[in-house]
Amino acid sequence: MPSPAGPPLPEGIVAFVKRDCPTCELVAPALRELDKHVALTVYTQDDPEFPDGLDALDDRSLEMSWHHAIEAVPTLIRVEGGAEQERTAGWIRSEWEALSGVAGLAPELPAYRPGCGSRSVDPDLAPELAARFGAGALRARRVELGAAEDEIEAMYARGWSDGLPLVPPTPQRVLAMLEGTSRSPGDVVAVVPPDLVECTVEKIAINAVMAGCRPEYLPVVIAAVEAACNDAFNAHGVLATTMPVGPVLVVNGPIRRAIGMATGINVLGQGCRPNSTIGRALQLVIRNVGGGRPGEVDRATHGNPGKLGLCFAEDEERSPWTPFAESRGIAPGSSAVTVFAGEAPRNMVDQLARDPESLARSLAACMSTLHHPRAVLAFDCMLVIGPEHARVFGEAGWTREQLAQRLHELSVRPGAELVRGSGGIAEGLPAGAAGQDVPKFLPQNLLITQAGGGAGLFSMMMGGWAGGELGSQPVTREIRP
Repeated sequence: MPSPAGPPLPEGIVAFVKRDCPTCELVAPALRELDKHVALTVYTQDDPEFPDGLDALDDRSLEMSWHHAIEAVPTLIRVEGGAEQERTAGWIRSEWEALSGVAGLAPELPAYRPGCGSRSVDPDLAPELAARFGAGALRARRVELGAAEDEIEAMYARGWSDGLPLVPPTPQRVLAMLEGTSRSPGDVVAVVPPDLVECTVEKIAINAVMAGCRPEYLPVVIAAVEAACNDAFNAHGVLATTMPVGPVLVVNGPIRRAIGMATGINVLGQGCRPNSTIGRALQLVIRNVGGGRPGEVDRATHGNPGKLGLCFAEDEERSPWTPFAESRGIAPGSSAVTVFAGEAPRNMVDQLARDPESLARSLAACMSTLHHPRAVLAFDCMLVIGPEHARVFGEAGWTREQLAQRLHELSVRPGAELVRGSGGIAEGLPAGAAGQDVPKFLPQNLLITQAGGGAGLFSMMMGGWAGGELGSQPVTREIRP
């Protein structure tokens, strides 16, 4: 679409051409004939002397071509009342005659010839043109660096970094990032804790650039910011707690494959760009927009490496269950991201179980140690079931809900084993719990996903922070373009 901030086109018929285009050379007689009958303005992209016999306007800067979204030359546009009415690209005699109102145009020419690509959309020129002519759409404060400053060190010195090098967010890179979404740069996405600062699409794009994202990842980052800045997730509390938790992102839907997210081998590890950078971008937004920095509001006693950014995609294709996001209310076939306040992943090994009951008992035994064997009811837990374990449950017909229910049942222990002082352990429940049976987890507090490499009889668990309304609740948001 033409840029509303661009220079207007003159009234009448406007043509964009370049000498380095055989079709533009071909239609030069038609343009000279039009000039006799209508108010014609010609912009030339590469040679101010072309076309011969016409006083063309020099658009070698490509300013007019860029602002008016010229994708091919020749392009013919009819302008009335200061507004574009219609356009046609290439040479199609019938369309040129209808647009200009001039009949019998250049009968010596063939009826049709395709055009050539406009210089304004040349991949080698487009980023520079966007920065030169489109940077006015950016509203973020500009930071000018001295000629002798190293960009990487300067960003670290200014406190923008999470400890790793950042990609400098130049106007070219930010504008290219914004191409990844249909949303306006000025749209306010969320109010980011802890400083409660309004965060626009542009600010998210800046941090996505610094994190190393590609433009096609931006819709996922935007949805993650929306989810993490929801009151139910309680990002301020997640930051301020001394527990080692941070946002864990789970992505579902077609966008996983479209942007190349890992779902299999090393899914929670390094090496996959979207997995590594999307979660990092969310953390940079919280740091740089919301002010959530370690040693300030972020009071984690130890933290965990996942606080740099932990994001993975569910392996829906190999899962025996419906997609995780669908189980949380998202329509089938939609893309979504879930944000969960989780600790570092921990491995659960069972290489011998071949029936679901035995395997569920193994998982429940591993999960009983979460945070502390006597820490019960207060915490959510996310399970990332590996494919070989998932197959055991799938072949037996166990649904996600059945597995969660059985893990809940298997987590019940006599209160006498959990009270303070029993077994010589000071930690525990008040003495009044001694006569009760107490579950460690409720079914609704178990979040079950499926991902990982095809070899290895392993699953992973990530403990949550305090659950419920007084803590942090998982939040799922649909990903929009």
